[in-house]
Amino acid sequence: MDAFAFAATEVRQHDRERYFADLFAPEPARRYLFALHAFNLEIARVRERVSEPLPGEIRLQWWRDLIEGEARGDAAGNPVAAALIETIGLNTLPRAALINLIDARLFDLYNDPMPSLGDLEGYAGETASALIQCGALVLAGGKDPGSADASGHAGVAQAIAALLVALPFHARRQQLYLPADLMSRHGVAADDIFAGRATRALHALLAEMRAIARGHLAKARPLIARLDSALLPAFLPAALVEPTLRRMEKRDYDPFTTVIELPQFEVQWRLWRAARRGNI
Repeated sequence: MDAFAFAATEVRQHDRERYFADLFAPEPARRYLFALHAFNLEIARVRERVSEPLPGEIRLQWWRDLIEGEARGDAAGNPVAAALIETIGLNTLPRAALINLIDARLFDLYNDPMPSLGDLEGYAGETASALIQCGALVLAGGKDPGSADASGHAGVAQAIAALLVALPFHARRQQLYLPADLMSRHGVAADDIFAGRATRALHALLAEMRAIARGHLAKARPLIARLDSALLPAFLPAALVEPTLRRMEKRDYDPFTTVIELPQFEVQWRLWRAARRGNI
């Protein structure tokens, strides 16, 4: 299978929100977005594929070496790597941003606490925000799209929403992305989270996290409105943040048992509506 076709299949199967958003991009750029998002999948799923951190660090180092040019010959055996290297070269993507994305994901391999809200926003900025910015670069033909601030806020909102959705999964493996400073202020104990106890304090903390995500969305929207409309597909997944957050505000919501997943028809409809109105 062609490397780019393989990347598209990976994104369609494992990251449907970004896949459907990528379909709104012009066909010549679409394949590069698929390659970028397939690479993100490879990095994001490293912990799921290893039994302990050291093999995960080795996998991440391989991708780091590949992007830096030290393992370029190994790309031929990995279709996602081959597609990524071509995408970087043809779209002048910043290798430093992709390496920072890899380095940020080292956090995923361990069960260290997220120290503060600032650290969480930094993690989101180097992962979700960087991905949006690189997508905007692809859509701008490798030229500076002037979208760094918009990408920053949209990515943080998207990352926080995704981490709230994944809270029960992370809790089962004793992993915390909720900022320790906010947990302390609300009186939330890690042991309660790991035990799946939905305390009032936890609900209050999660409400604050949703407000923070909405704050970043509110900052992103006017910035996106000032950008070239051709860049919008890179931002479209963030249009799913608000409906995701609203599902967490139903009266019977339990952060450990309520399944928060938008059905495919709603994902496609909301992406179409955002594309039509020209903003998230």
